[in-house]
Amino acid sequence: LVLAVFMGGMALGAAGCARFSARLRSPLAAYALAEAVIGLAALGFHEAFVWVTDWSFAALLPALGGEWAVLAAKLALACLLILPQSVLLGATFPLMSAGLARAHPAAPGESVAMLYFTNSLGAALGVLASGFVLIAWAGLPGTLRTAGVVNLALAATVWLLARPMRAPALEARAGAPTGVLTLLLVASFVTGVASFIYEISWIRMLPLVLGASTHSFELMLSTFILGLALGGYAVRRRVDRVAAPERLLGWVQVVMGLAALATLPVYDRSFELMEFLMRGLARNDAGYALFNLSGQAIAALVMLPATFCAGMTLPLITGALLRQGAGEGAIGRVYAANTVGAIAGVLFALHVGLPALGLKGALVAGALLDAGLGLYLLHRFAAPRTQVV
Repeated sequence: LVLAVFMGGMALGAAGCARFSARLRSPLAAYALAEAVIGLAALGFHEAFVWVTDWSFAALLPALGGEWAVLAAKLALACLLILPQSVLLGATFPLMSAGLARAHPAAPGESVAMLYFTNSLGAALGVLASGFVLIAWAGLPGTLRTAGVVNLALAATVWLLARPMRAPALEARAGAPTGVLTLLLVASFVTGVASFIYEISWIRMLPLVLGASTHSFELMLSTFILGLALGGYAVRRRVDRVAAPERLLGWVQVVMGLAALATLPVYDRSFELMEFLMRGLARNDAGYALFNLSGQAIAALVMLPATFCAGMTLPLITGALLRQGAGEGAIGRVYAANTVGAIAGVLFALHVGLPALGLKGALVAGALLDAGLGLYLLHRFAAPRTQVV
């Protein structure tokens, strides 16, 4: 429920931003306002959560008779607590991207790719900082308040930077090929489905190697996001310069599917590697730190090749849409389609893929989805043949 509300809210925020960002005089100023509201909500979240939880267990849930009524109440409470912030979070990346694309109209794709890199890198560091430092130091309420303070400082900084930055919106071009635009949005959805099938499968597989602890989950999640960041950085200069970003996207999808398949033999050998490392690690604080570093390295061996490719996909799709004349609203639509695909991937993996196909079968299904999409894109955007006389 929490994951569905959070990611669904982010998709709604991105889709809403796609509709109105072109009308904003300064997307960066709107971004600063969104971050400020998110920060204020984080500062007061713990008290609101405690009050709502105490009231629901004391009065609301006992008064509901059936299981479905209780489930509906839980969903409503989850929406009440986190949906507004999730919608705003979903709007932040498209708003910042629109602002940077306006500031650099000659290379909007590179601007989006660099922002995707820095945003994902910050997310990976945030996972590690919260899991290994902040929660132990300040607890969950203190961690939320720390993030809220960071949000407010960021909002103030961007607000000051945004005031002198005024540039016209990247408007949609008349006559843009709607079929191509729709196909690229579908590609964003499909790659989101496949990527989160991978993530759910890896999160089920790797604890058998790394150990089923909270830190193991944080190591896996940060490695997954780090791969996305590195992929965005690697493709940043090619987004605007490559002759056909759609064809490059097709090749990336095929390689991503093959890389996902290759994780299966790598995973099988990772047990031997972890056993070898455990023999040489001392049972003390230094040994535990080396154990976590080794666990992240093993997670990187399994996940990084495929997630590196996944990190290239959104910048390439966004760059292709901007080049096709879709306007800056395409940024929000791509992000929304990808987030909806991620939700679908989670639901498929948990309720269909894993029960029916098993861990490895679900991973293979995701790989076939990526590779199939890539082959179709290569066929659809095949280079024109020159006729030899």
